[in-house]
Amino acid sequence: MGESVEWGEVDSASMERVSELFYEFLMAVARPRDKEREEARDLSKRLRSHLGFTPSEHPVVKAAYPPFDLPNVHLALERWFTAEPTRSYDLIGLRGARHHGDLSLGDILESADRYDRFVIGAVDYAQLPVSPDDELPCVSCGFYLGTDGDHRFAVLLRGPADEYGRNKVELEVLAETKEFGDRVLADIDRLVREHNIFRGQVLSFEGSDFHSGLGPFRFHRRPGLTRDGIVLPEGLLERVERQVVGVARRREQLRAAGQHLRRGLLLYGPPGTGKTHTIRYLLSHLPEFTVVVLSGTGIDAIGPACSLARMLQPALVVLEDCDLIAEARDYGGGEQPLLFQVLNEMDGLGDDADVAFLLTTNRADLLEPALVQRPGRVDLAVEIPLPDAEGRARLLDLYGAGLDLGKEIAEEVVTRTEGTTASFTKELVRRAVLIAAERESARTEASDVREALDELLSDNDRLTCRLLGVRGGEDVDDEDWMTDEDEAGPQFYGGVYLGPAPGRRLPHTSLGHYDPPPPR
Repeated sequence: MGESVEWGEVDSASMERVSELFYEFLMAVARPRDKEREEARDLSKRLRSHLGFTPSEHPVVKAAYPPFDLPNVHLALERWFTAEPTRSYDLIGLRGARHHGDLSLGDILESADRYDRFVIGAVDYAQLPVSPDDELPCVSCGFYLGTDGDHRFAVLLRGPADEYGRNKVELEVLAETKEFGDRVLADIDRLVREHNIFRGQVLSFEGSDFHSGLGPFRFHRRPGLTRDGIVLPEGLLERVERQVVGVARRREQLRAAGQHLRRGLLLYGPPGTGKTHTIRYLLSHLPEFTVVVLSGTGIDAIGPACSLARMLQPALVVLEDCDLIAEARDYGGGEQPLLFQVLNEMDGLGDDADVAFLLTTNRADLLEPALVQRPGRVDLAVEIPLPDAEGRARLLDLYGAGLDLGKEIAEEVVTRTEGTTASFTKELVRRAVLIAAERESARTEASDVREALDELLSDNDRLTCRLLGVRGGEDVDDEDWMTDEDEAGPQFYGGVYLGPAPGRRLPHTSLGHYDPPPPR
């Protein structure tokens, strides 16, 4: 064996030479790998290699969709590529493209070619709902390097990114000819419409944290209400059903006779009387209808909602609490109240659209001026009144089913709850059951109901009564058409705003004629 050398015997020159050799070895190993990585991430080279032509010398065609349509566009692309055996694609990511919402595919290609600004990276995905129970990972920023027979092309899909100034889904196709790119986009658009995941769903828009956005887009379970669960005056529900469900069931006969299908229904009346409950009943009996619900700040999305309803008809557009937008301006600060924009969108659908608009309000008097100026947008206005004695008895039977309260206490409840709402009766029964449970009893007695009723009608619960839709015991003439703000202005209790003075019935002005109010 050779002579061993102690570590301390190696001179500094030898150590320096060993270090140099080791460094050269590491660089020799690393350089090819770095070069391979750099070339693999070079977007321009990858595109030229796939396309067989210089990208900047060929046309880019594009299409845009609303921000909520990303799942539809993602699925349409998947369906298009798998529809023919001659089609295939490689999916690559584009680092930085998501953050530059104002740059087109042409801009990206130029930046990648000249400045190496964009390089290949990971594909961006967004986990999005596609039903009340299911979610789907959707490509939110990705390059599809596609092949269709002899055609080679690239598709850039980018989803919305409000925080970066992009509030839409963008689809751009780079191909050797514009005609081929146009054909791809037309096929994808057809698939978006034919296989739209929103068809037959109950959807809602809500306000966005960003100025340009449409906000959360939510799926809801369709209600399953039966006629037994609806307590309204005799004949009222039949009128509502005829206007909404009847037209839907007879659409072909109406079309053949040249009659319009678009219709508007306004449900008005005090809070808590069952306007929203009535709409839920209608949704239960039109399972084939796509439903778009707008309320609060979500009503600002009336344009996209109507476009969606038009595409997916038959459809229902539900606008709740329309009085809240009667005098509100849109976010752009326009001169026109938002309600007028809603009415314009309704008119823009056309008479042949099988779309029903269902509006609810607690203050018909605030809507009436706009409806008078735009006659025909609402075909039927129906008051949902406070329940009468028969209605209150039916409500007690409905919410107290299975409690076996007895005739005497039922009659007492009906007598003492004059002027109350369905919401009040529902809370009364729940509170009575709670009182029984607190005394460890599985049976709700008449005394429990009486105690709950005493609580709700006491002065201590006056605000609770108002929040349940009760007018606080004031003597109100239901036939009064006028709201005199000088005599009965906004009402307060303990410094809390309780709402405006009782409103008035809505005359037939929304249909284009005016019945003057009776003399006071």
